[in-house]
Amino acid sequence: MNNTSDIKLNNPKTINGWALFDWANSSYALVISVALFPPYFLGVTDDNFNLWGIEMTDSALYAFAVSAAYFLITLASPFLSGIADFGGRKKYFLRFFTTMGALACMSLWFFTDMETLPLGTIAFILATIGFAGGLVFYNAYLPLISTEDKYDSVSAKGFTYGYIGSVILLIINLLIITFHDKIGISETLAVRSAFIMVGLWWIGFAQVSFSRLPADLPDPPGENLIKKGFEELKKVWRALKQQTFTKRFLFSFFFYNAGVQTILFLAATFAEKELKFSTSDLIILILVLQLVAIVGAQVFSKLSEWKGNKLSIATMLVIWMFVCIAAFLIQDKLQFYVLAVVLGSVMGGIQSLSRSTYSKLIPENTPDTTSYFSFYDVLDKTSTMIGTFGFGLVQLMGGMRHAVLALSVFFLAGLLILSKVKIERS
Repeated sequence: MNNTSDIKLNNPKTINGWALFDWANSSYALVISVALFPPYFLGVTDDNFNLWGIEMTDSALYAFAVSAAYFLITLASPFLSGIADFGGRKKYFLRFFTTMGALACMSLWFFTDMETLPLGTIAFILATIGFAGGLVFYNAYLPLISTEDKYDSVSAKGFTYGYIGSVILLIINLLIITFHDKIGISETLAVRSAFIMVGLWWIGFAQVSFSRLPADLPDPPGENLIKKGFEELKKVWRALKQQTFTKRFLFSFFFYNAGVQTILFLAATFAEKELKFSTSDLIILILVLQLVAIVGAQVFSKLSEWKGNKLSIATMLVIWMFVCIAAFLIQDKLQFYVLAVVLGSVMGGIQSLSRSTYSKLIPENTPDTTSYFSFYDVLDKTSTMIGTFGFGLVQLMGGMRHAVLALSVFFLAGLLILSKVKIERS
């Protein structure tokens, strides 16, 4: 019978296979969630319609679809965390979520108009669940395939593979969409073909990862994994009651992460709806964001080394508030491109520094760091759900620009709470 001691740590073939999963599934996060599906969704649906007796806009429904996906993921997180921490079937569930997500992504091909709106909305929700659910098990493999001194470099390799793979596929789709007439297809057909390409890319490259990752182990006999997952979250919450600064940071993270994730999900929707960006414009915009984000993450990492995590995050939160106010005021594409450069400068840094700051606030020599990060992951998903749902509600009442402006409240709340946090460990 296999056990964890049979796994050869720091095996380059295994590590490369693990990192290639990021190459596979990041295509969905960038090409579908951020670049192509939001404008496509708005293009094939009516601006205003009646849904179950409620007057709805297409952009509000898209925001609600994102929040619905993350609501379901939040409900499932304790169960998934229990399996990832204590169960032996990581590969089984990684394969399940990957297959579900990729097939749901490809089924978006059949979403073409208002008649197929239910299909498109449900497929998008399932694909998003497949993407986020798979990450729980993907991350859980890290301590199984490498020693602790290699965590940072192995994790960075996954990020690098994911960035390169998703950008390559995005550029391929940009070329197909830009030169669709020379290929002999419509622009709409070119965008729909991207749904198939991403699904095949996702599930295809994932097969290499499945073939190289360690085999599953039997689940511990008699373990109730759902109960175990909830117990771990409760245990961390009880511990946090005694850790004032860690708890305050998590409250701060909860608020500002709601704003961050909502903007990342809905920036393309805003650009298409308010500034009439074409699909090609949006892809170029996303590529600019990605390139600037890499540089920005490095800059704020250096600032953190020089002046500390707290000042670095606080500086970024002020910039995020500026982005919300500026988005409310801008009127043309050039202004939005300039704003995108500013947004890109804080897009990568805020996520990487949040995680590293939390790591510093976890008590030293804590044996159950996985449980702490399971709790962090639940907060991440819950704040995403609340941010996108709130955006949709404000948009229905006051329009998209007012919804973006309202997001600045999340960043202000996060900044005020962060000011009460003391980070003692360097």
